[in-house]
Amino acid sequence: MKKKTIGIIAISVLCAFAIFAGAMFTHQYLDAKNSVEQFDELTDLIADVETGPETESPEESESTEEPELSEEELAAAQAALAHEKYGALFEQNQDFIGWIKIDGTKVDYPVMQSPNNPDYYLKHSFEKAYSDYGVPYIDEACATGISNNLVIYGHHMKNGTMFSDLCNYTDADFCKEHPIINFDTLSGFGEYQVVAVFKFNTNHEDFRYNEYTQMNEEQFKEFMSQVQARQCYDTGVDAEYGDQLITLSTCEYTYNNGRFVVVAKKV
Repeated sequence: MKKKTIGIIAISVLCAFAIFAGAMFTHQYLDAKNSVEQFDELTDLIADVETGPETESPEESESTEEPELSEEELAAAQAALAHEKYGALFEQNQDFIGWIKIDGTKVDYPVMQSPNNPDYYLKHSFEKAYSDYGVPYIDEACATGISNNLVIYGHHMKNGTMFSDLCNYTDADFCKEHPIINFDTLSGFGEYQVVAVFKFNTNHEDFRYNEYTQMNEEQFKEFMSQVQARQCYDTGVDAEYGDQLITLSTCEYTYNNGRFVVVAKKV
């Protein structure tokens, strides 16, 4: 009788585990499917605008004289174009900061910021529903147009989405083939050249790369010195004070609680 009771309990436990595992698998599948579909829908909201100057022939250039714009006028024109391109996204969610894309990879996502709830988009979608995929987001200490280093976080998902492709930068050849990161904000458009990449052990490091967001000249030199001391290889590209940086951060599993970091400068 005891053996029969133990058998029934064991079968019940196995059934419960199977139901739980099935529910988890279904949740993960639907979350992944919904995430892909939602980001595809957001991409469709990006307006097609001309973001760079049109090329003119020498004859056209000579025959048509246009007044030179001041830096302020150029910045205002860029901001107007950026709002035209991404305005529909901002209307849907005013936490929208910009869009990041690396050609030839799956990195092609909106970037968010919620300073009053800093890690909100770690586990929430663009539509603010719970999601294990989240949305790439900027550190709460950063301010576009003010900070000279914008730190952007994104998940490393097993299906290769979000910031997973950043870890391909461990290969120097991949970096040579994908040297440019496009990051647009509502203030304008930006191309950033990869300066350095490194693996980071959060459990054994005093260097806090994500805290270098508004740097004076001394802090900038310190940041770059720390980054170069850890870099996986020499990219041949350097950054100096006055450059605008982005620092992309995602999980990496060489270390327990490790990170992979890509630093790039605006060109």
